[in-house]
Amino acid sequence: MRKLDYLRINFDDHIVEFPNRFRFVQNNDGTVSLEPDEGEIFQPGTPLNGETFNPMDIMIAKLAEHWNLHESDIVQIKIQQALEGDTKGNSGIFADTFSGDPIRINRETTAAVLTAPRSAGTTVLNVDNTDGFKPFTEVTIYDATNHEDVLITDVTESTVTVQPLQHDYVKGAVIARSNVTIADGRMDNGAWGTYSVMEVV
Repeated sequence: MRKLDYLRINFDDHIVEFPNRFRFVQNNDGTVSLEPDEGEIFQPGTPLNGETFNPMDIMIAKLAEHWNLHESDIVQIKIQQALEGDTKGNSGIFADTFSGDPIRINRETTAAVLTAPRSAGTTVLNVDNTDGFKPFTEVTIYDATNHEDVLITDVTESTVTVQPLQHDYVKGAVIARSNVTIADGRMDNGAWGTYSVMEVV
């Protein structure tokens, strides 16, 4: 394990009897000048010079090098995990429904709910949140009856503007980032629907 040794400087404050005090000085021409009068020094402060700051500069450089090596180690670990997954000897990413999210795969969860019904031809959708939605990306809007894929043209704090809707949608309809299917080497909008699941014992 790499170890960094650093001797603390322990900076001391510069403490004087009367800080920011001045004294009168009689000039030869009869005038009087004010000159800084530091007064009695109770505690000399740590000098701010190269001798003091150079060890800090060296340690910062060592920390940067240490951090880069650490990042390299993390990348190697991630690569090893991706190659092995949950099964030793596996040559690809392994994922199943029992071990949580698979390694190095990000699940898209951007979604919102309509806060008011919308009719066909509508472009502005009032939603409960707009986090993750961006203009010029495709989304799917669906309820229990209809669904369609539309292009976002604008996003505000409470609305998402899309191409004119082709169907009517009830309050509570979902708008979400479109899923995809891959056919003939091309990505296309995926299908939405409901399925019946039967337990087999």
